[in-house]
This record gives sequence, structure tokens and C-alpha cells, in this order.
Amino acid sequence: MLVVSTLIIFSCQILIFKTQPEWVSIPGLGPGRIHNQESTTDVPPSSRGIPLIGETIQFMAAINYSSKGFYDFVQTRRLRYGNCFKTNIFGETHVFFSSIETAKVILRNDAGKFTKRYLSSIAQLVGDQSLLCASSPDHHKLIRGRLNNLFTTKSLSLFIKQFDELIISTLGGWEHHRGGTVVVLKEALKITFKAMCKMLMSLESGEEVEMMEKDVAEVCKAMLAFPLKLPWTRFYKGLQARKRIMETLEKIITLRRRGLEGCNEDFLQYLVQEDNRGFGDETLKLTDTEIKDNILTMIIAGQDTTASAITWMVKYLGENPEILDAVEREQQKLAEKTSTRTSFNLTLQDLNDMPYASKVVKESLRMASVVAWFPRLVLQDCEIEGYKIKKGWNVNIVAKSIHFDPMVYNDPNKFNPSRFDEHDSKPYSFLAFGMGERTCLGLNMAKAMMLVFLHRLITTYKWKVVDSDSSIEKRAMFSRLKSGCPIHVTRLPSPKDVKSA
Repeated sequence: MLVVSTLIIFSCQILIFKTQPEWVSIPGLGPGRIHNQESTTDVPPSSRGIPLIGETIQFMAAINYSSKGFYDFVQTRRLRYGNCFKTNIFGETHVFFSSIETAKVILRNDAGKFTKRYLSSIAQLVGDQSLLCASSPDHHKLIRGRLNNLFTTKSLSLFIKQFDELIISTLGGWEHHRGGTVVVLKEALKITFKAMCKMLMSLESGEEVEMMEKDVAEVCKAMLAFPLKLPWTRFYKGLQARKRIMETLEKIITLRRRGLEGCNEDFLQYLVQEDNRGFGDETLKLTDTEIKDNILTMIIAGQDTTASAITWMVKYLGENPEILDAVEREQQKLAEKTSTRTSFNLTLQDLNDMPYASKVVKESLRMASVVAWFPRLVLQDCEIEGYKIKKGWNVNIVAKSIHFDPMVYNDPNKFNPSRFDEHDSKPYSFLAFGMGERTCLGLNMAKAMMLVFLHRLITTYKWKVVDSDSSIEKRAMFSRLKSGCPIHVTRLPSPKDVKSA
């Protein structure tokens, strides 16, 4: 079986990589043993694995079989080598770092020595014109500048109202699900997908939306799949799903450009109108391919990562009743205030009046570390932590290792929102949304979605976590609970009901 796997991987290297990778002949695969550890003091410590393949098998095994996912691969080597180690994955050299000092150097990128780069499989699935894959500083600046409009205060305020209405209508039926038991991840994925489609393209229902939801799920499943383009593989199925999504988006964009789809006030319409108005410089326009790739990117980022974070938040609160009680007191007080208003919907100001819930969100993001690492490509030879790092290597900041470093966070395995009472937290110690020039554009939107969900859940139901298993869903790009966090809900009386009683 190992021989077959090796042959498949070797074949894949030839298909994927155009440059011949560096390698040394090192026998053995055991992740618990050191094989030919490099003794040169000016290069990071490493075990390169076997020729061409390196430690790809161990990396994929962690993703496919470990309850901790990708982090298991990193943590095993971190315990062996320390905060910095070098390895070979998919035929390329990767160096992993787990210190806030190095995170600052790489993510701030003041000297311009690094650029963003994801694994080949991810780039092929989201598209090479995606903001995630824009390696050129000018290209990245162009796309980021055009996408910024989605995250203005005005846009965020409108989105909060829409998302709140969606949450209210969805949560209303939870008590009737299988005797009051719902799987949070499953429901959160539906809610966040609908929210993103409405905001981006004014799509709310119909066969087209249902098909796109299934296809986006296929793309997400394929992100860390081995990049073999064979019909039965997850990667091939993901590529086919991407193709269908692109075709759907192409139809919508064509109709919008021809003015045949009515008057829509959404993000896609903004992009199309800006291009149709015309810029003096054609290079400032986004091509249809750039628009499509970034619409898909925003759907995935807004749906998958946020739904995963919401699920972890519900789990952590369910396991910490004292913290849940504190959040309930804050949210019930806010609910009483909003119940007297003409408009019942939450506003941006309401979210600003949730100081403790905001700390709960931040602590949930720290512990969940939904995006576990941030990859960069080295553009020129440099030195980091006393080690020589070569041009063409991949450097990775392991956010989860930093989030659970006892030198950074006291008692890091404890869910403690009050740790953020202090305002002098160490720079680059909280990396849920990255840092530096490529900080996640949607960080305020993600926080808003989590706060709205939390408020409506707490003021609508009492709940109890049914399955406390913390195992990570296998093969997932983002850290998702394998169980999905099933909870049993019991409806609460509304503030108006309490007053009239």
C-alpha cells in the first residue's frame, strides 16, 4: 500500500511542480523518529523525509486521520525541534514558525521579502485571481481596494440588519427539530451561506442557490485533498464544482452588464456598475474572472470560517456555565432595551454595547484557531531567528501554536474571555484574522455575525451541548468540529411576555 501511495505522490509532483525541488536521500517515514536531522547551524532543524515526497505522507495522514487535523503534524515536530522547523511537503520546502516575534516580521513584511501563497490545490480551487492568491503587490492592492466597499460602516450596518432578520427566522423553528436537538455547524453553514449570497448577489432561494451551496461545500472539501485530477478523487470533484459555480456567476454577471436583472443593491452590482462607468485607466477595472474568483472567495470565507467559529463558541459557552451566565445577563439587558424600540432589529451600535460578548467572541476565535496557519512565499534570501531562509521557500506562521503558547497566554487551554480585559496584550499574539498588510478584510463582519447569532440564541433559548467531543473534522481546510456540536434547546419567554406575566 505504501508503494502505491508513493508512486501516486511521485506522479503528482511531476504534474504540479515545474521546478525540481531540493531533496536529500533520507530513509524512513516514522513521525516519531529523527532521520538524518540536518546539523548545519544556520538552517532550521528538519527531517526531510524521503526523496521528492519529503513528509507529504505524514502531512496528509494528519489531515485525513488525526482528530487534531493539520495541527497534529505541526505540534509533533514543534515538540521535537522547537518554535522553528523545516520540512518538505508536496515537493517544496516549508518552514514553520510559532513565535510572535517572527509573526511580526513575516506578516508586517516591511522589507517586502514575502508574499502570500497557498498550496497548489487551494489556488486552483478558489482561482488564481482571488485576493487569497494575488502574489503581486499591485494586483493585491487593486483587488483589495475594490473589495473594501463591502466592509464600510454603511455596508456593515445594512448587513447586520439583514443577518439579524435571517437569524430570527431560522432560530424560530429550532425547537421543532428532532425534539429540540439541532446540530449547530449544520445550521450555521446554511445561515451564513444564505447571508453571503444575499449580500453579494441578492440570491435568496431557488434551485440555483441550492446547487451553488452544494458546490461550495465540494470546493471546501477538496482544498486539502491530494491534487490528483482523476474522476473519483475529492480534488477532481472540487474542480468540477468550481466550474459549475463559475458558469453560474458568469450568467449572472452577463445579465447585470446588460441591465437585464432588475435593480439590485448588492456587492456584485457595485462591482459591475463601477466597471461600466469606466475608469480612465483600464488597469483599474476588474475582469469578469477576477470578479468571479473573489465572489467565490468571499462566499467561502464568509460561510465556512464564520460557521465554524460560531460552532466552537456555542460549544465553549455550553461547557462553561459561569461564563454563559455572565453573557446571558448582558444580552438579556440589551434585549429589554431593544424590545421598547420601534425597530426590533439589532444595530451596529447594539453590537458595540456588548463588551463581554465581544470578549467571548475573541476568546472563542483564539481557542478555535479556525485558520490554523498563514503561509507566505519567500521572495529573497533572508535570516529569521538566526536561520538562513532561502528565496523560493515557503514560510508559515502557525497561529494556533501562538494562541496556545503559555508564554503568551496564561493557562491557554482554559476558556477565559476576561483575559482580554487587559489592553496591553502582546502585539501579534492574536492572529484569528491574520495581521499586517493582508489582515482579513472581513474581520468586523465575522465578529458581527458571531455577536448577532450569540444574542439571538441566548435570548431565544436555553441550550445544552449534547456531544462534547472536541475532535476536528477530517480533511477540512478550516478547524471544524467533527460532531458539529449538537445541542438541545428549550425556548425562553420573550421580554414582552415576562413583563405582561
